[in-house]
Amino acid sequence: WIAAGMEAEVVLVDKNLDRLRFVDQIHRGRITTAASNRGAIERALINADLVIGAVLVAGGRAPVVVSDEMVQQMQPRSVIVDVAVDQGGCIATTRETTHDEPTYVKHDVVHYAVGNMPGAVPHTSTYALTNATLPFQLDVAIHGALEAARRDPSIAYGLNTVDGEYANAIVAESLGATAVDPLV
Repeated sequence: WIAAGMEAEVVLVDKNLDRLRFVDQIHRGRITTAASNRGAIERALINADLVIGAVLVAGGRAPVVVSDEMVQQMQPRSVIVDVAVDQGGCIATTRETTHDEPTYVKHDVVHYAVGNMPGAVPHTSTYALTNATLPFQLDVAIHGALEAARRDPSIAYGLNTVDGEYANAIVAESLGATAVDPLV
């Protein structure tokens, strides 16, 4: 959204149609939106100066949505930032880098794939994370995890285990187990 405010041409590709409609309403066409599929991704990449890969599967590995061939079709010296690198990356050409050596070039495209990107600004990122999570932490501290989850179902999504059982289906599946509903 900052890029759109700076008059950059922004294309948002997402599988969440409600989110795309919301962005369309808020930005009134200043941000181009597209439902996520191979064709939409290819069209967005071909002339992009900057691509931000931000795919998240909570508790699981990010799917690769940009292939090596797609990267090869990008403009020379364009840039990829793979925010999903902590979950394996969503760009086929991604390999995790460090704050000391944050970039590399592949197919004449600059890649930035630092694990724990907020670690570059630890003081600021700690304040931001605390501000975002403190209300949930207080609710859990005051009422306990299960009661807090009953009071606010979004907390239930953050529970990985309850009473020694997996409560998160993605985590359980990745470990070859089954999950239980923590609110039953």
